[in-house]
Amino acid sequence: MKQIRARRFGALTAALVLGLVVAPPAWAANPAGVATVGSAEFTKAGTQVSVPQLGRCAVEGPTSNQSEAVARTGVRFGAGTSTCTTAVVDEAAGTTTTTSEASGTDFELSALVSEDGPRLRVANWKVTCTGTESGTHAGWSIGGLRGFHGLPEQIPPNYVHNITKSDGTVLATATFGETVLPTPNDGSIALTMLHIRFTEASAIAGEVVLGATACSPTP
Repeated sequence: MKQIRARRFGALTAALVLGLVVAPPAWAANPAGVATVGSAEFTKAGTQVSVPQLGRCAVEGPTSNQSEAVARTGVRFGAGTSTCTTAVVDEAAGTTTTTSEASGTDFELSALVSEDGPRLRVANWKVTCTGTESGTHAGWSIGGLRGFHGLPEQIPPNYVHNITKSDGTVLATATFGETVLPTPNDGSIALTMLHIRFTEASAIAGEVVLGATACSPTP
């Protein structure tokens, strides 16, 4: 599982720990701990396709959730689960850790096929965010990718992959391991495993999210 870390002690420390990760700014702190299987919101040929957040959990509750397979025109999410738990580290001191994770199977995006684009599939995936007193770290894993031609063997965080038709026209972008740190940095982190955004060339407007989590340092 690919790991990304953030600390609560300022932007410099976070940058050193993250190495080559460059996260876009966020303007509010992340929640204590949440995770979701995914969602979709796009319009194609005048038809709106909407899949609200699936299987969302939060450390404040519900601490576990699941979603059955959901199919809409152009997109399918397989069954998924999520858990957001809190564990006591030191009862006397009142310190805890949180773990927020989601996993799923059999994702398919077929919306681009009619535009001479690929059918995109992900067989299985998992995303995790852990909060401790000193900071946070997030990780993700993915398997059974099909249709994402030309991916590197090792996918770095915030990697943007162009999804094209046969003549090279970019129909959508797929961002793997999309990482967001708040500004100013408070040690929290948000991670989206796969974020697909359609371009104007696809004649589709909107986005699809697969596997998302966020967490903050514990008190």
